[in-house]
Amino acid sequence: MHSSVSEQIAAGLLDIGAVFLRPDEPFTWASGIKSPIYCDNRLTLSAPELRTLIEQAIADTVKTHYHEADCLMGTSTAGIPHAAIAAHLLGLPMGYVRSGAKDHGRHNRIEGRLDEGWNAVVVEDLISTGGSVIDVVDALREAGANVLGIVSIFTYGMQKGLDRLA
Repeated sequence: MHSSVSEQIAAGLLDIGAVFLRPDEPFTWASGIKSPIYCDNRLTLSAPELRTLIEQAIADTVKTHYHEADCLMGTSTAGIPHAAIAAHLLGLPMGYVRSGAKDHGRHNRIEGRLDEGWNAVVVEDLISTGGSVIDVVDALREAGANVLGIVSIFTYGMQKGLDRLA
């Protein structure tokens, strides 16, 4: 048995084959960085035991560190299911933020209820440089939300991301 929830989640990611290594043909991350490693957190959705551990860890983190949260806001698209399940566990409203406004319908960038002044916690699946999640935080603040923090399943621990999110 692993001593911490983080270690249990890391072991679970390895067990389900969510961590990929390709030193000869590096992956290109959303940030544009080329890397020999890639963690596909979407695979956790098909692993009920690990998914439950992750969603409970997200809910526990929100209860412990962001107990004044009014809602959870997922990042599009990989943060959406994790935000939805954790919000369900917490009995909180949930929404999500697109990378850009829709070009049809109501042209929303933010989906779901978000009242001005609400305390929001962003749920992200993975952080590398922090650029994508900072963009989400900015969109939520522009909409009048108070962003309490960010909860992520996995981080590469890159200095650039740590500095940007400090």
